[in-house]
Amino acid sequence: MNTKKKIAIGCDHAGFGIKSPIAQHIIDKGYEVIDVGTYSSDSCHYPTYAQAVCEKILSGECERGILICGTGIGMSIAANKHKGIRAACCSDTFSARLTREHNDANVLCFGERVVGIGLATDLVDAFLDAEYLNEGNHVVRVSMIKDIENKN
Repeated sequence: MNTKKKIAIGCDHAGFGIKSPIAQHIIDKGYEVIDVGTYSSDSCHYPTYAQAVCEKILSGECERGILICGTGIGMSIAANKHKGIRAACCSDTFSARLTREHNDANVLCFGERVVGIGLATDLVDAFLDAEYLNEGNHVVRVSMIKDIENKN
């Protein structure tokens, strides 16, 4: 039985340049990567890949996801339209770590045009190495977010 945790990764054309090195970095950390595309730098639509990553998480196939576009903003907006997804667009490691610890985020988004490969790998490390604190006000606030989501 494969016990490696699975991470879904997806990008649009504006994130294609760093997707493969990021995927390899995640594999090197001991995870299995499920790559949902895109597979070229041809112009495409980011919501398609945000949806594909979110479906992998919501089905239980993958534990977390990484989405890359030009800025990370479009991917995070599209991902957050899925019930049960808490996606955060981050360009600093402090935020990438705390979004896991405090918000129980399950998708990290960033932009190839905003961060280089070095910072991108640091963001991934901060996000994947952190765990949700699951205590105190963090639980209350994540529960409040879920309540809002369930009402809308």
